[in-house]
Amino acid sequence: MHKHNGLTWLGIVAVCLLLSACAGQLVCQPEEVAVVPVEPQDEPRQPDVITPPPQPPAEDFIPNPAGPGKIAVVDGNPITAQAGFAFDDASLSPEARAVLSRHAQLLVENRGQRVLVEGHCDERGTREYNLALGERRANAVVDFFLANGVRASQIDSRSFGEERPIDAGSSEAAWAKNRRVELKYY
Repeated sequence: MHKHNGLTWLGIVAVCLLLSACAGQLVCQPEEVAVVPVEPQDEPRQPDVITPPPQPPAEDFIPNPAGPGKIAVVDGNPITAQAGFAFDDASLSPEARAVLSRHAQLLVENRGQRVLVEGHCDERGTREYNLALGERRANAVVDFFLANGVRASQIDSRSFGEERPIDAGSSEAAWAKNRRVELKYY
């Protein structure tokens, strides 16, 4: 058995007191901090490329049935436009950009108007892959709108992948109809 003398105990007590004193000094006291509210910035991004002039829509792009600058409503549901895509692709054709330019202008002129951008795919590919591809397609349209002055607060997007086909067939014609982005105003 070890014998502890008083000096050892005194040293242990001194160290404990020193540590507790240091710990007390390390406690942070809250300081007065001025809180300045920051308004969210909803400024449009500058376009990276020059938007091409409006051109007639291609066959794979169905323009707004109500006409440019108007919102179509069928049975109380807004229906606007569909942009077609090539197989396994999420890039916008020049024709799609021309039509989307008119929709961007409509949204810029009507800041209270909102649009839902829905990405869709054909049945080929896995469910997960098609959801990701539908999201890339929707994001291509969202990025185009933002680059053309539409506020982010006006846009929502969603991918449905292959879940909502226009044509349930398994042919190239059916698949081409299902590879799309739909714009729905609300």
